Formats: sequence, structure tokens, C-alpha cells
Amino acid sequence: MKLGLAVEYASRSVAIPIERIRRCEALGYDSVWTAEAYGSDAITPLAWIAAHTERIRLGTAVIQVAARSPAMTAMQLGTVDALAGGGRVIAGLGLSGPQIVEGWYGQPWGSPRDKLRDATQILRKIFAREAPVVHEGAELSLPLPADAPGSAGMGKPLKSILHFDPPPPIWHGTGAKEMVIQTAELADGWLPFGLRPGSFETYRPWLEEGFRRAGGGKGFGDFEIQASVQVRITDDVQAALAAGKPFVALYVGGMGHPKLNFHRKRMEREGWAEAAGRIHELFQAGRRDEAIAAVPDDYLDEGGLYGPPERIRERWRKHWEPMPVDGLTVHTQQDEAFALLAELAGTRDRQLAALAGTRDRAPSV
Repeated sequence: MKLGLAVEYASRSVAIPIERIRRCEALGYDSVWTAEAYGSDAITPLAWIAAHTERIRLGTAVIQVAARSPAMTAMQLGTVDALAGGGRVIAGLGLSGPQIVEGWYGQPWGSPRDKLRDATQILRKIFAREAPVVHEGAELSLPLPADAPGSAGMGKPLKSILHFDPPPPIWHGTGAKEMVIQTAELADGWLPFGLRPGSFETYRPWLEEGFRRAGGGKGFGDFEIQASVQVRITDDVQAALAAGKPFVALYVGGMGHPKLNFHRKRMEREGWAEAAGRIHELFQAGRRDEAIAAVPDDYLDEGGLYGPPERIRERWRKHWEPMPVDGLTVHTQQDEAFALLAELAGTRDRQLAALAGTRDRAPSV
């Protein structure tokens, strides 16, 4: 299993942990991921990280489709990839929610599934450079139609000046059934919204339906899946679980519109519908401390790795190592936890073997 690490994005200032990223790269970590909400953006940090690293893949998990036109998304990601040496950027796309899309970007929520489909297809055409880009979509079109409000009627199809060698893979961050099906149909990889040990069989038929719609024999071998896990090395498991409850309560209880909260829906899909409903009810009533207390210990424990190293090793082998995923993004603030996961996943050994092979192939001078 490949490993990744995530960069904090919901902060008052921008602080990229370059030394930690470099240590993880030396430990054989495969990818580093940025994200965005309504503060710092997800693409600029990748350029900074690229300048200080050598091979680690640079992914967005995710950039919001409403934040940029597909053409600007392609331009920015293509520029970063070219500066990074090529073949390192992963275009992870997501939708955010209507409160941010309409409240922050001033864009209509519309049909999110169509918008993600259009954005993906336009990116494919831009990256391929087979012809000037023409796309007539349900939500997004290029060029802008002449009869669109405010149009000068002079738009013309264009082909990117920049070459993409190779084209960045496109991944989707999704969780709902139809969105996951579309991800498997259109994308090169999946950033699952709520995948944890024991839940993969819920998603398997959705992914298989998407592969069927794609045709051409597409399957799991042509598709990367990157799950995520919270890790905390500690002798006090109860305290570690308690520390994670405010975050869950905030997202399940307060993020999004009261009538449309994707985090609550995710918890329900994971088999915790009753707890999700109670957390949401308490949080919306202003009873935040009670909402935090209502987050079940078992919910946090099954979705993370907490405790002394031996407990983490045991739970890794039992629950996480068997997961049918290609990669796992490690969320932690402990350098020793990054090192422990590298040991458990074998990434350090693979990195050393690869470096040894490079030295063996080096020409003599």
C-alpha cells in the first residue's frame, strides 16, 4: 500500500511543513495532498512543495470545481507539473457544497453531477491537445455560447499552448452513490468521502457499475483509490478519541445547510445514522457540548489508529492492511506516527530498495 500525507488548509496563515514532507518522501511516501475551503487555495502550495522535493506526487484533495474555470484549472495544474518535472501532479476535483459555491464563489449550485462531468471532460480535452476545445455541456460549455447573457459572441475554440507530458490524472472526491458511479466511469482515481475498514463492500457495486458504463474493459487495475486515516500514538486512547470528537460534531452537526449536510450523510452511510441524527439535532439546537459528547467512541476508533505502537500495529494488520485500496493518506501531527506507518506499510523498505537499484544501474565514471 502506498502512503500519502495531507497539508493543513483551514488555518489563519499558510504554513507548509516542508521538512516533514521531505522526511516523508525519504520514508517512501508516495503523495502529498492539499485542499481548500474559503481561505488558502490548494494549488499554490503544490508549487512550493515541488520546489523542495524530488519525486513525491502532488495532489489536490480537493480543488473546488466552482472556484475556477476548467481551463484555468488545467493551466494552473499543468504549470505546476511542468515546474515539478512532469508526471507528479494529480488533479483531484470536488464540488464543496451550495453554501460555499453560492456564498463564496457566487456561482449557482445547479446540477453538481453535471458540473463535475463537464469539468472532467473539458480537462481531458485540454490535456489531450488533439484539437481546439469544444464542449457543449449541461452546466459548462466552451466556447461560451453566443446567446449567453453578456456574451460578445466572439468566443473561438482554442488549444492549449502548454503541452502536458504526461497529462495529469484526474481523480474525484465523492461519496454519494451516483457520484461514485460517475467517478468510476470518468476519472482515473477516487478520493473516497467516508471509506473505512468494513465499508468497501458498500461502494464496490457502485464502482463496478461505473466501470461498466466506461466500457473498454476498465476496472480496478486502471483506477487508483486513496483512502485516509487519522493516527495518534498515545498511551491514553480515551483522551485521543475525546480530542477527535469536536471535529466530528462540527462537521456532522454544523457544516453545510441544515437541510443538506454531506458529512451527516457520510456518517449515515457508514452505519451510524442514529448517532449522526442526534449529533446534528444537538448541534443545531446550540447544545454543542452535548453534540460533542454524543459522538460515539467506537465511531472514531474504527476510523483511525489510536494508542501505543503495539495497538496500532495490531489494528493495522487486522483492519487497514487488508483494505482493497491503492493508497492511504495519513493524518497526524506526529513525526513518529508517519515513521510507524511507513514501517507497517513497508514504504521505507521499498524506498531503500529503489535507491539501491538506482545506484546499481548508475554508469561508472
